[in-house]
Amino acid sequence: MKELEGRIAFITGAASGMGRASALLMASEGATVIVSDINEEGAEAVVKEIEASGGSAVAKVLDVTKPDHVTACIQSVGDQFGRLDVLYANAGTPGATGSNVTQEEYDFSTGVNLTGAYFAAQAAIPLLKESKHTASILFTASTAGLVGSFLSPLYSMSKGGVVMLAKALALSLAPKIRVNVICPGPIDTPMLPKFWSREQQDGVEERLDNWVTNDIPLGRRGRPEEIAQAALFLASDRASFITGVALPVDGGFVAR
Repeated sequence: MKELEGRIAFITGAASGMGRASALLMASEGATVIVSDINEEGAEAVVKEIEASGGSAVAKVLDVTKPDHVTACIQSVGDQFGRLDVLYANAGTPGATGSNVTQEEYDFSTGVNLTGAYFAAQAAIPLLKESKHTASILFTASTAGLVGSFLSPLYSMSKGGVVMLAKALALSLAPKIRVNVICPGPIDTPMLPKFWSREQQDGVEERLDNWVTNDIPLGRRGRPEEIAQAALFLASDRASFITGVALPVDGGFVAR
């Protein structure tokens, strides 16, 4: 039997990168996946990929910086399916670098990384309680939510907030809903070079490769599919006794 057979999974930021990989994998394991993203064309492309492989998916346009939009989007899924089994609040942004950020930059970074995650969970909890299974909430944070980011205090603050949100919800929602957070290291997605090019555009790939070589014990960038495997495991019954965990998937970075 497939890992998520018959389950409904809602993923934010699912048009590309780790969200896309997770949507494809969860669909291949039997879930009906709601592929949500601000990028409508990208979300629809992922749905077509899933359907071409025999899976089931629905595309939703979602701006996670707008709590009312998040609530309405998730409620529309409730109207259609009557429940949720998995919420994966994955959407994220590198945001601004340094400590001298504008109010607009601050609001955008916290809006995507933290506010969107909070209100997605808030809206999903009543639907997750309707699951016939032990439901699961997942968040994507970052190793920068576990150790400080020398590039962006704002990014560390927002991702650290996601880690503590997951831990607090794990306590308050047990035993019906498990809550965990994945903390990726350098994953080879379109966002990774953007993270490293915020202060200096030239030589981004070389600087990134040097950092990976010197600071990542496994000596390489991760793949989106490796995050997807972690998400599938935590969402599935194989992780039935795991809640409140902040799981680094980082090639050993935080072990240093």
